[in-house]
Amino acid sequence: MTLLFGIKNCDTVRKARSWLEQNQQEYQFHDFRTDGLDEKTLKKWVDHLGWESLLNKRSTSFRQLTDQQKLVDNAEDAIALMIATPTLIKRPVLSFNDHIQIGFKPAAYQQLFQQVD
Repeated sequence: MTLLFGIKNCDTVRKARSWLEQNQQEYQFHDFRTDGLDEKTLKKWVDHLGWESLLNKRSTSFRQLTDQQKLVDNAEDAIALMIATPTLIKRPVLSFNDHIQIGFKPAAYQQLFQQVD
């Protein structure tokens, strides 16, 4: 099962969803804002990718944090921050088989899904 995580109004998420649909890839969309995000899933992502890759320090949400919150320097604090404010997570996050990918690049999606065909 392919899962795509993000928020509905994110342009990059829209591009990823459009690519999946145009390439007849079945997927389930999980919206951070409406569906939430559990700690177990986020820890799995951190284990695979590192918290530094997931935490979007260029986002509007990050800029709105207090100076103290911005000083996050370990996985535990980063996970707590991303659970509290899921829009801090870089998007989209694609979960396909045992692969987890952040962001959207058509060539990377093409390569990932060709491996299965």
